Amino acid sequence: MFKFQAKTEKRILIFLFTVIPVALLLTFTYYPLVKMIQYSFTDWDGFSPTHNNVGIENYKKVLTDPNYFIVFKTSLYYFLSGFVQLGLALLFATLLSFKVKFANFWKGILFFPYLLNGVAIGFIFLYFFKENGTLDSVLNMIGLGGFKQLWLGNRSINNISLAFTSTWRYIGFNFLIFLGAIQSVNPEVYEAAEIDGANSWNIFKYIIIPAIKPIIFLNIILSVAGSLSVFDIPFIMTGGSNGTMTFVIQTINTAFRYNKLGLASAMAIILLVIVVVVTLVQRLITERGKKA
Repeated sequence: MFKFQAKTEKRILIFLFTVIPVALLLTFTYYPLVKMIQYSFTDWDGFSPTHNNVGIENYKKVLTDPNYFIVFKTSLYYFLSGFVQLGLALLFATLLSFKVKFANFWKGILFFPYLLNGVAIGFIFLYFFKENGTLDSVLNMIGLGGFKQLWLGNRSINNISLAFTSTWRYIGFNFLIFLGAIQSVNPEVYEAAEIDGANSWNIFKYIIIPAIKPIIFLNIILSVAGSLSVFDIPFIMTGGSNGTMTFVIQTINTAFRYNKLGLASAMAIILLVIVVVVTLVQRLITERGKKA
């Protein structure tokens, strides 16, 4: 009797721990996605109780009007900075995987920005880049005041400034993933390499890189997906003005500033498809690389 009751309670717990997360996932993820797909075929303004079906007109407008897709050029800045971010994260993860003084302190310094809220980071760097702000004060202090400029107002450099902010924020996330992957390699492999006379570069090139190659590709996929869906940093710091508009900011403005929720839903679906396609392509390339 006791064993039967214990088994029953175990089954109930398993059922509850399965059903509740699935129910939340369906309610707050998949149901809104289905509704968004439905709205993408309408002209709903987000307020009216009724709306008209317009078929694929919203998709046609987004795909044929260059004003909607031209903002993807802004993503190139974040895409390129993503490789700088991954390179630095891999460098720091490699260095801190071995004996370094105050290693835990440096790990905390690197990971701390990722713990901060995106809005807080936006306001921090808004002051950092403002005229006569932190950056200008530092340049004056070291005698480089001639390099001062409108870091967020100059079209030739404002997206670089925003990309730098994004790199500073997310480098800790990539660093942590790389660090875990490197430390999962058997230490005896490193010891054997050192005994055979391998230097640090050889250990990095022939042991670390091959061992964490899947993690490198994972971080690349996350970086590309993130560069396509950048929102909080440019939205807080510039509002998407002066050439810093991203596709996500444009989608938000279309929905809530211009009250075109149907059109904005189509834009969101298109972005989702692009991210999924890019992810699948990179995964295919990764699988082929493994087989080769």
